Amino acid sequence: MIKRVLLNSVQAKFNKGKAILLFGPRQVGKSTLIENLLQGNEHIYMTGDDFNDRQLLTNSSISGLKSIIGKNTILFIDEAQIIPNIGLTIKLITDHIKQVQVIATGSSAFELADKMNEPLTGREYEFYLYPISFQEMVAHHGLLQEKRMLDHRLVYGYYPEIVMKQGEEKELLQLLAGSYLYKDLLKLEQIKKPQILENLLKALALQIGNEVNYNELGQTIGADNKTVEKYIDLLEKAFVVFKLPAFNRNVRNELKKGKKIYFYDCGVRNAIINEFKPFEIRQDKGALWENFVLAERMKYLRYNHITTKQYFWRTTQQQEIDLIEEYGKKLKAFEIKLHAKEKVRFSETFTGNYPNTELHKICKENLEEYLLESD
Repeated sequence: MIKRVLLNSVQAKFNKGKAILLFGPRQVGKSTLIENLLQGNEHIYMTGDDFNDRQLLTNSSISGLKSIIGKNTILFIDEAQIIPNIGLTIKLITDHIKQVQVIATGSSAFELADKMNEPLTGREYEFYLYPISFQEMVAHHGLLQEKRMLDHRLVYGYYPEIVMKQGEEKELLQLLAGSYLYKDLLKLEQIKKPQILENLLKALALQIGNEVNYNELGQTIGADNKTVEKYIDLLEKAFVVFKLPAFNRNVRNELKKGKKIYFYDCGVRNAIINEFKPFEIRQDKGALWENFVLAERMKYLRYNHITTKQYFWRTTQQQEIDLIEEYGKKLKAFEIKLHAKEKVRFSETFTGNYPNTELHKICKENLEEYLLESD
């Protein structure tokens, strides 16, 4: 069993008078994490995937909810985003059945259908679970072993089932990266053309590391700018992709509105384009490595409660820095390279305008310095 970093953080919020919400993509282990926490505790399990459970939890009264929960002190609602008005239901329990701890998981951000946020304002603890992290795998079987596995992770990624079932990675990833990963999106009225969504995913997968232009994407997949923007926003809320905006402080020639889009998992990205060649012979090694580092750095920061804003930086003259992290008035700049022997030169335009910035290079040889907690 691979222990998840969030386990202790979630457990610490039990019985604090608020609902516990655990968000994340399908198949990343949300239900498993909660079930591990609930071992030995009396609880009732309900799921949005079950028609009867949805009926019971939709528009139920306080007395009706008391009847459903009975003497249990924990209510675990899995795939809660499927249940209409689930935010109001959880609010009623939190406000009026105070001895009950509600735990809900969701494979898409609940705001996709405005089900959760407003009713629960101030009444919830929110956590986000992602595919297994480099940090978690190092804790599981050691730094040396995980660094030996890096090329494999860059091709097949970190979804729990993929990690645990070696030899079946390709088949399992193709199943996952099909519509199952974003099946919640396909149920929304906003997704009127599923084929456009799939074409958009392929287009995004082919240009990781490059600045994204909505107009060009629209021309490629046969959709207008607004549709492209809306679908990307929904894919982000379903934890398939994440955006990295351009950093600017009104320095001349800085890009003001640029953005890059990366995948939460390299394996999913590769499955979308059906490309599983070994990492050492791939043409997209640099882009894959950049995606991997950015996704792992994001997990590391969030799991370790480090507050920062992340950007990339580029000028109209194509001067570029892969990652900028902003900590209040302090900046850190990172160049991402495959190997230590690759030289890095930070733009004088950047260092001249932001002279106190910490400068870093992340590569395979020093990856652990940026993805593991220091002693």
